[in-house]
Amino acid sequence: MHGHVTPADERLARTAAIGVEDPSPVVMLNLNRYRDRATYPDGAADTDVSGREAYLRYGVVAFAAIQSVGGAILWAADAAETVIGCDHDDYDEVVAVWYPSRAAFLGLATYPGYLEAHVHRDAAIEQATLIATRGEATPALTQPFPT
Repeated sequence: MHGHVTPADERLARTAAIGVEDPSPVVMLNLNRYRDRATYPDGAADTDVSGREAYLRYGVVAFAAIQSVGGAILWAADAAETVIGCDHDDYDEVVAVWYPSRAAFLGLATYPGYLEAHVHRDAAIEQATLIATRGEATPALTQPFPT
């Protein structure tokens, strides 16, 4: 399920390598498109839910993991329509998550239950894009123009 759902090992390794050279904060911009109905593995319990509902099951654990590494959700909103882009660029939700470093982001995997919760994320997501952006020293949304 690499590509447009989960990151390939090479991309995670590249993120880790960049983090060694640049230990500054990072904001991860998450773009999520949900399946109409979650697609859990055979034998999973309580699987008759929407993709968004399945993602919220993952989100509860992910939110605790984010806080455990010193991160913060800066902003989240439902996506409306894609104005510039193709049909495959349509998403349901946009979430900006601040981390004190790329190492902190990668540290999510060490939170108890985080990797196991990915079963819900994998069942929920039809397509995802995760973009690393430069973060400010403190968790805040900023704009490039003087006020």
